[in-house]
Amino acid sequence: GVYFGHDTRKWNPKMAPYISAKRKGIHITNLIKTARFLSEACDLVFDAASRGKQFLIVGTKNKAADSVARAAIKARCHCVNKKWLGGMLTNWSTTERRLQKFRDLRMEQKRGRLNRLQKRDAAAMKRQLSRLQTYLGGIKYMTGLPDIVIIVDQHEEYKALRECITLGIPTICLIDTNCDPDLANISIPANDDAISSIRLILNK
Repeated sequence: GVYFGHDTRKWNPKMAPYISAKRKGIHITNLIKTARFLSEACDLVFDAASRGKQFLIVGTKNKAADSVARAAIKARCHCVNKKWLGGMLTNWSTTERRLQKFRDLRMEQKRGRLNRLQKRDAAAMKRQLSRLQTYLGGIKYMTGLPDIVIIVDQHEEYKALRECITLGIPTICLIDTNCDPDLANISIPANDDAISSIRLILNK
């Protein structure tokens, strides 16, 4: 399913070099280009990983969330798969404070301190812990800005991409036929709506 693009009316003309055909009103992605840029991305990632660089995978839409979490666990890297909080990278000092609060609450829960609080206070703390787990659980061990960010669906994760561009963090983007291939350092043309396509790219 990697080759399926979007409706021919919903396309970005900059994607023309990455499209091989039209079928029943759908653009078909050129898989030779997909393979070439996927290979380039793999070389970059392999080289960076061998030098101990830190990676962040971002994919928050329902179809991508599980695959992103699995890929991050498998590769022992960080991920955001529920919601991108504005300023997560550009306002790193605030993110660090949130992460510290998250770690402190987790420690208190492990030690059983939350159970010793009054019911109302304990419930409020547990709600806060649950919320932090949802949004920051995938980056709880991140101690600084990532060296490379891998983004699934450029449109959905545009805020994350803009923050990376602002900070000069290299990005690898999975881009469909409605995306701008010039925004990422490496753009991999592929279907960003099919779970099988997302999983294939991330597994590679």
